[in-house]
Amino acid sequence: MSNIVAIVGRPNVGKSTFFNRLIQRREAIVDAVSGVTRDRHYGKSDWNGKEFSLIDTGGYVKGSDDIFEAEIDKQVELAIEEADAIIFMVDVEAGVTGMDEDVARLLRKVTKPVFLVVNKVDNGKRAEDAVEFYELGLGDYYTIASINGSGTGDLLDDLVEALPEKEEEEEQEELPRFAVVGRPNAGKSSFINALIGEDRYIVTDIAGTTRDAIDTKYNRFGFDFNLVDTAGIRKKSKVKEDLEFYSVMRSVRAIEHSDVCLLVVDANRGFDGQVQNIFWLAERNRKGIVILVNKWDIVEKDHKTTVAFEKHIRSQIEPFTDVPIVFISALTKQRIYKAIETAVEVYKNRSKKIKTSVLNDTLLPIIENYPPPAYKGKFVKIKYIMQLPTPQPQFAFFCNLPQYVREPYKRFLENKLRDIFDFKGVPVSVYMRKK
Repeated sequence: MSNIVAIVGRPNVGKSTFFNRLIQRREAIVDAVSGVTRDRHYGKSDWNGKEFSLIDTGGYVKGSDDIFEAEIDKQVELAIEEADAIIFMVDVEAGVTGMDEDVARLLRKVTKPVFLVVNKVDNGKRAEDAVEFYELGLGDYYTIASINGSGTGDLLDDLVEALPEKEEEEEQEELPRFAVVGRPNAGKSSFINALIGEDRYIVTDIAGTTRDAIDTKYNRFGFDFNLVDTAGIRKKSKVKEDLEFYSVMRSVRAIEHSDVCLLVVDANRGFDGQVQNIFWLAERNRKGIVILVNKWDIVEKDHKTTVAFEKHIRSQIEPFTDVPIVFISALTKQRIYKAIETAVEVYKNRSKKIKTSVLNDTLLPIIENYPPPAYKGKFVKIKYIMQLPTPQPQFAFFCNLPQYVREPYKRFLENKLRDIFDFKGVPVSVYMRKK
């Protein structure tokens, strides 16, 4: 589980530019993922091997200048409550403004790490001008230019150093957590109500009825787990209310703290960009995933509709296509228990441990018949395989020249692991290591 870092400040100081730079850096380290919208307001980043979630609070404030101060106070208060560290961004071009002073007044009261960041400092003259931000009373500041990344290294060094260590022991003692996620009004609360047989959650046609991530203990198939109903996650441009912003932060944290995400898709809206955004957030967090296509009872269909819909979804989530898709109706209770049964199977797949001897006896003969292609005249020999002791499936392949194993061959190995040992619905990581 990772920490949450919130970026706060008034509009047009460069928060989103800085946010996008960190997210792009993260996506350059991992494989580039298609279908992830750039204007999302949350994402994963890491620095020096330490991972954290980033929340961009920019764009949430609405209204004219006369009500601005009250709105920004609410935004910062919510960020302070939910985040583990706060980046307060200001603009050297504008200097200290009354809005900056309002935010600083709130931040001076908190005990969490606060980093004052002066943006748009791209020359010596502006670096001198930044001195005036000492008057905000937040101590030393960092000068950066988020447009080109100048100065961000020192900031991130100190940021990850200040983030608290998360204790894994607590997570292991709890019951498995299944988070029901999706965009607003997809039927998440209706699905849980149908499962537990009572109207525990308020259900309306108004998107955003659920405001918090709520746990429900549940037992089915002889298996105890927590079902977590989350607020719908929507695009940054659509998030206006301060209360809804708080809900989004809670939903992101619920995904990070879950074992399996049940992604509820509104069949009428389809598998659109924002649903894909939530899917890839769960995938990057290495969570088990089950896709539930809800409201299937009211879709006009023939004998080809289900196959076509499923094919479209799988085309949008490539290359991670080994994900179960269940067509349900929370209203008529159609296949809702099949959905939970599938989620339990995915949880077991995520927890699966393969003996080292079985791994080597099974995969080494396959690798011998289909070795890694020669690269730059170098031949790779894989000698030994083991599963790493992590909560999700990760495998190390020990060889003589790990740097010459290309991505297509790693996907080949991942597909063999999936075919032989059944890791359906679970992201699998393959690492090449020096023998």
